Amino acid sequence: MANRASNLLVGLTFCCISVLVNTGIGNGSVLARTIKQQKCNIYAYIIHQDPQGLKVRSGANPTYQIVGKIPTYETVQIIAVLGKWVQITNASGGFKGTGWVYLPTLGISVQGYGSDGVALYASSDRKSKKLARVPVNVNVKLLGCQGEWAQVEYQGIKGWLAREDQCGAALTSCS
Repeated sequence: MANRASNLLVGLTFCCISVLVNTGIGNGSVLARTIKQQKCNIYAYIIHQDPQGLKVRSGANPTYQIVGKIPTYETVQIIAVLGKWVQITNASGGFKGTGWVYLPTLGISVQGYGSDGVALYASSDRKSKKLARVPVNVNVKLLGCQGEWAQVEYQGIKGWLAREDQCGAALTSCS
């Protein structure tokens, strides 16, 4: 009987740890890996389609207070990234100030000023390997940022776009 109780306790412990780690609840505990905030300086636009606007929060988590809202297609400046959350400022419409939004609610596209596309790099360095060529005026999935580089995904390829190849304004080609 003691062996069954011990097995049950071990199973329950692993189940709880799995829930904490996989839901993100454990991010602040010793069970989860530490996520370091990364400084950025890029522009993106709101792709979230809520008619009431994208909720801006006081911290990098959905439990933080809502401090404002930003309408769809407005441009924001991303100044930091922490996991799947980005710190934004300088919204072109709606919210004024600095706050946090969920990264997948933002979009970015590619500009190229009359070229046949731009390079997608393996790292945030022009000397790194070129992974692909992305056509001009194409929307790409924004994954993160580092300095003035945007980490994106295009047709299943994850890589980095240089600042001059990014367009953070919706409904325009940035040219």
